[in-house]
Amino acid sequence: MNIQDFIRDISDFPKPGILFKDITPLLANHEALVSCADQLSSFCPKDVKIDKVIGIESRGFIIGAMIAERLGAGFVPVRKKGKLPYTVKSRSYGLEYGEDTLEIHTDAIVPGEHVLIHDDVLATGGTAKAVCDLVTELGGKVVQCNFIMQLDFLKGKDKLDVPIQSLLTYS
Repeated sequence: MNIQDFIRDISDFPKPGILFKDITPLLANHEALVSCADQLSSFCPKDVKIDKVIGIESRGFIIGAMIAERLGAGFVPVRKKGKLPYTVKSRSYGLEYGEDTLEIHTDAIVPGEHVLIHDDVLATGGTAKAVCDLVTELGGKVVQCNFIMQLDFLKGKDKLDVPIQSLLTYS
């Protein structure tokens, strides 16, 4: 199944000059959603048991949880500041249209666990880098970052020193 058929472009969102890649048509189509999760799960290394899959707020939660189920791993949500109820570690980062802060529960990753990070888009790399740093601070090992798509022209992969997989690449 061609996942690109279910990605729609929205001009000038969330601000002028940004071409937003909208995955809601993908999420609305059962066959496309399952295919996307299956394809992303197949990218996972076969020689390492993934202990936890991290989904980044908010679109990363949906398919991230599906990947965790397929891998027999736990799921960890990484959320924007102030959304998690327990003790957290925080990391601020820049993105292509501003700045934000992400948080993870301090007990979400046990030292030595192998972690897969999932998000919908790799853009400037700030979000994924912040999550990689949080996992490392908690003693986890980031095995790979998976994305539905990467926006190559923003050079986000240059900020990451872990393997990256994506279904779609926009140059």
